[in-house]
Amino acid sequence: MLVFVTGASGWIGSAVVSELIAAGHSVLGLARSESSARAVAALGAAPLRGDLRQPESLRAGAEPADGVVHLAFSNDFSNLQQGVDEESLAVRTLAKVLEGSGKAFVLASGTPAVPGRPSTEDDPLDTAGPLGGRALNAQTVLALAGQNVRSAVVRLPRSVHAADGRYGFASMLIETARRTGVSGYVGDGSQRWPAVHRLDAARLFRLVLERAAPGTVAHAVADEGDSMLSLAEVIGRRLDLPAQSVPAQSFGFLGSVFAADQPSSSASTRRRFDWQPEHPSLLDDLATGAYPPRD
Repeated sequence: MLVFVTGASGWIGSAVVSELIAAGHSVLGLARSESSARAVAALGAAPLRGDLRQPESLRAGAEPADGVVHLAFSNDFSNLQQGVDEESLAVRTLAKVLEGSGKAFVLASGTPAVPGRPSTEDDPLDTAGPLGGRALNAQTVLALAGQNVRSAVVRLPRSVHAADGRYGFASMLIETARRTGVSGYVGDGSQRWPAVHRLDAARLFRLVLERAAPGTVAHAVADEGDSMLSLAEVIGRRLDLPAQSVPAQSFGFLGSVFAADQPSSSASTRRRFDWQPEHPSLLDDLATGAYPPRD
């Protein structure tokens, strides 16, 4: 299968590309710079220069492909709306190319938060708030099931991690601790965050691409919910800083997100795709791995 991957040189995308190639697929990877193109080529994929804001590059990648995995999203949290708008344009462009083709279209999204229990694959995403547009984009992709597209959404947890130094939202805890001298948690720290190792997530993307029925929702969740307190404690030990409760505002505009209890289940995904996470947990990686360098 020839697979077009956006975000191919990124933290998750590079792992997905390697997973696809190891399984015998060919990959065409979107690259917005020469350095990204070199990184994509080093993985064994063919780079395609382009950008989410350039619909012609997305069409050039999707038209010859047998399937599309859309992973690219701006990590500029100071301008989330721009990132959502770019994703919306990309989804509309790719959808137009794939309609009626019977090809696979897999979109990365996030797990929802459901009060009082772990969220499941059957729970809808919240279309309100700063990330509501991403939920609408996921709905657009799933609706393509009615247009002869083998559409699927893989929901990622708050922390997609590996011991070589990236930990998703937990990286923000690390940087805040370095800046303030305290490894902080909000409230009593009982709120839970789901997590997955990047290599386990990459394997699930491949399985969903290969096997998913149209309109599938999958959860790439390995750890159902690590408490914020447990994360702060292990970070505090690694940085030799005290772990203590801090105001939600310490984490900026994401404070309200950090304060929310948001565990998530992948029980249905594991059964449907025979997917069993095999790599270390977030707590294990935080305890043994390298920490992101200061900017």
